[in-house]
Amino acid sequence: MKALVTGAAGFIGSHLCRRLLDEGAHVIGVDSFADFYPRWIKERNLAPLTADSRFEFHAGDILELALEELLPGVDVLCHLAAQAGVRSSWGENFSVYTRNNIQSTQRLLEAVKGKPLGVFLYASSSSVYGLTPTLPMTETNLLQPLSPYGVTKLAAEQLCFLYFKNYAVPTVSLRFFTVYGPGQRPDMAFHKFFRAISEDRALEIFGDGEQTRDFTYVDDIVDACLSAIRRGRQGEVYNIGGGHRERLSDLFPLFEETCGAKIRIKRSEPQKGDVLHTFADIRKAQRDLDYSPRTDLGEGLRAEWEWIKTLDQPEKSKGLK
Repeated sequence: MKALVTGAAGFIGSHLCRRLLDEGAHVIGVDSFADFYPRWIKERNLAPLTADSRFEFHAGDILELALEELLPGVDVLCHLAAQAGVRSSWGENFSVYTRNNIQSTQRLLEAVKGKPLGVFLYASSSSVYGLTPTLPMTETNLLQPLSPYGVTKLAAEQLCFLYFKNYAVPTVSLRFFTVYGPGQRPDMAFHKFFRAISEDRALEIFGDGEQTRDFTYVDDIVDACLSAIRRGRQGEVYNIGGGHRERLSDLFPLFEETCGAKIRIKRSEPQKGDVLHTFADIRKAQRDLDYSPRTDLGEGLRAEWEWIKTLDQPEKSKGLK
């Protein structure tokens, strides 16, 4: 297998690249090193990948890269690159989201139409559901994104479907639900909580802590990606969740147990764009992809905490091109 992975230096992308390499694939990684969070973290993610002779990395913007030079021989395209972040997608920043999430997806779809591609895997998000009234969220639910970010992820997902219907591009879209684990982005809640605990600061909670999320460990997300590559039905969308719903306030004792420290809470106003509840109905993924999340939340939090403790000394990678 020859796979092209966009967002290869990111949280999920770097984990997926590692697993693809472990499966014997040749992997072409692409990343633009957008400044949403510090570059050294992405370079650290890449370091073990670049040591593998079957990994080829290209730094650049999808809208500017010479895709015709990267695509020959590619069997699988995993499109994980995106401008992330619900709270930062408002106002003038929206143009960044439309460029990086919608236009970039459209360019990739245009580049592969008519080519002998096996799978075009698109990483969508639970943010497309927004204000949907039904829990658990099923793939057929009414979609009412509550943030500009969610709007752009849904638009790109729809682009995948129309290129499947009109040009037979073999798209499969996965809606990820709150991914956590080693390598998690610094803007995400668990990363922020662990950093606050390690620095003896209060945990900032937006709202009353009664919001619930379906937390999904990154290895389970990667399992779903590999299953979708092998078994996903073209043109379909699948929820990929952790299989359980947790109230944020109920997790505080688990954080104390994981870190061996008492925590303090600082409450702030709810943020625009944040939904109150997410919960994935994963029966479709179980049926078609044989997907079954395996990682217990406590086990996953311990793994992320051990990784967080290694971040005190930034490590710069060398030789990246």
